[in-house]
Amino acid sequence: MSETQPTDALTLSGTPRFDDDGLIPAICQDTVDGSVLMLAWMNVDALERTLTTRRAWFWSRSRAELWEKGATSGNALAVHDVRLDCDQDALLVMVSPAGPSCHTGARTCWGDDAGPLLTRLAGTIESRRGADPETSYVARLLGADRSLAASKVAEESAEVLDAVPGSDHQVEEAADVLFHLFALLARDGVDPLRVLDVLAQREGLPPRWLRDDA
Repeated sequence: MSETQPTDALTLSGTPRFDDDGLIPAICQDTVDGSVLMLAWMNVDALERTLTTRRAWFWSRSRAELWEKGATSGNALAVHDVRLDCDQDALLVMVSPAGPSCHTGARTCWGDDAGPLLTRLAGTIESRRGADPETSYVARLLGADRSLAASKVAEESAEVLDAVPGSDHQVEEAADVLFHLFALLARDGVDPLRVLDVLAQREGLPPRWLRDDA
């Protein structure tokens, strides 16, 4: 068990329904960007330790023993919340990873590029860097003078304000603002998803784990 214990343990609402082997699946999700990081199993002891220490503990079915995520690799999962599903036979564990969650070194057990929409959008924009600006609008935004991307953010922002309040058109223009803002940040050498880190910190959460070369 970890040397440092939190001052307050987490609580779980409801009574878990463990299977015939005394286990319950635990889905670990990144609290900040929503990425599903891994799936593992907990027994009563693993769940109790997770709630008490606020660090993810699991039961290894192959080794038949308790294990703390990151105890040897350092890639721990700090736990912010644990919830039961509607049938009370599965757990959602909201976490902040200290490193890659998969034993392969990938960010998630489904690969580095598995993630929710904003993560995919940022990845798509970055993948266009160096592409032919004649055929790629994003490559043009990334490679041209900064004024191009900046003017598009200003233009789309004005269209949001001019649109009929509450209309579908207003929402569409807001999506254009978000897209061009991501492109502008990427063009300036900033990871667009750092916006999520700022919002997370304002909520008292740690920022996302990023690779050293990210």
